[in-house]
Amino acid sequence: MEGIEPAEEVIRARATSAGYGQVARGLHWLVVGLLVLQYAIAWTMPHIGRATRPVGLIDLHLSFGLLIMIVVAARLIWRWRFPVPLVTEGVPACQTLVARATHALLYAVLLVLPLMGWTNASARGWRVNLFGVVALPQIVPTDSTLGRAMGDIHTATAWVLLAVAGLHVTAALYHHFLLRDGVLRRMLP
Repeated sequence: MEGIEPAEEVIRARATSAGYGQVARGLHWLVVGLLVLQYAIAWTMPHIGRATRPVGLIDLHLSFGLLIMIVVAARLIWRWRFPVPLVTEGVPACQTLVARATHALLYAVLLVLPLMGWTNASARGWRVNLFGVVALPQIVPTDSTLGRAMGDIHTATAWVLLAVAGLHVTAALYHHFLLRDGVLRRMLP
């Protein structure tokens, strides 16, 4: 960018006490957009039964799940490398604890949910690939009991993710509209 010193660009990319850096915000909102798309695909794709083949929306669902896992992993690495100071001034300790637990649960589910889907796809004997470009190995044998069980667990966990994400959004709106403490503005562009 013209007029911005290289050091200034690095500061903008990294987190400060005033908020998340551009990279963290970009990855956050990318995950949000991918999740909205992923849930739309999941709710419109055909029911998966014994004879179902991984084509069309099902293939897209698998690819977007893997993409979400990759982006979340990148976000976690960035967060580890450039941590954001947690807002604790004036925030009760129990809220700080709930915020940390909610974030940890969100990250865990966002990483585990695609692995469950991949495991179930492997048990079905499906070739899993990332948008038809990168073929991924089977992570359990075809007809694996564990892999078959992962299908139902994957579905239940998707509902858990929706509930935890709803809690996260509700908390952000609570901070913004009721507490007016600037917590939400830290993640906005």
